[in-house]
Amino acid sequence: MPSRAQEPHQAASESVEPVREGAVRPPRGDVPQPDPSPRPVAANDEPGPDAAGPTPDEDEYTTAIQELEDRWRRALADLDNLRKRHARELERERRVERSRTAAAFLPVLDNLELALTHAGADPDAIVEGVRAVRDQAVNVLELLGYPRHAETGVAFDPARHEVVGVVQDSDAPPGTVVEMLRPGYGDGEQQLRPAAVTVAKRE
Repeated sequence: MPSRAQEPHQAASESVEPVREGAVRPPRGDVPQPDPSPRPVAANDEPGPDAAGPTPDEDEYTTAIQELEDRWRRALADLDNLRKRHARELERERRVERSRTAAAFLPVLDNLELALTHAGADPDAIVEGVRAVRDQAVNVLELLGYPRHAETGVAFDPARHEVVGVVQDSDAPPGTVVEMLRPGYGDGEQQLRPAAVTVAKRE
C-alpha cells in the first residue's frame, strides 16, 4: 500500500532545528548584514577638514619661509665672495710690500757689488766703503719701521735687550749695558729682534 506524501508543513518543521526558549536565532545567509563601522557623514554632504586644501595662513607661512631661505642662501654666497675677494686683496698687498722692501735694498746690493770690484784698492778705502754700505742698509731698515739699537751705557730694558752675559764693571752702574754683541732692530710689536748685550753685575 503506497504511503502518503508528507504534508508541506510537516516537511518544513522536520528540516529546521528546534529553538530553545530564550535563545536568539542566528540570521539566515540571505539576510544582508549591517556595516560594522559606518563612517559618519558630514552635514549637508560637506567634505571633512582633511579633504580641504591649505589655508591662506599656511600659504603665507610657506611663502615667508621660502623667501627667508632665498635670502639666507644669497647672504652665504655674498659672504663667500667677500672672503675670496679679501684673500685676493691680501695676497696682492703682500706682493706689493715684498716688492717695495726688495726695491729698497737694491741700492745696498749695488754698493756691495761696487765695493767688490774695488777689492784690490786701498784697504782703508774698502773699509770706508763697507761702512757706508752698512749705514745705508741701516737707514733702509729704519725707513721700513725697524730702527737700529746698538747703544751702550744705557739702562737694561728687557723689552729691547737680551742678556747674554753679566760682568763686573766698577765704572758702570749696576744693570747698565756695557757691551753690545749684536744690534737689535725695531720696537714693540714691530721688533725684529732684541739687542744681545752684556750687563754690569748688581752688587
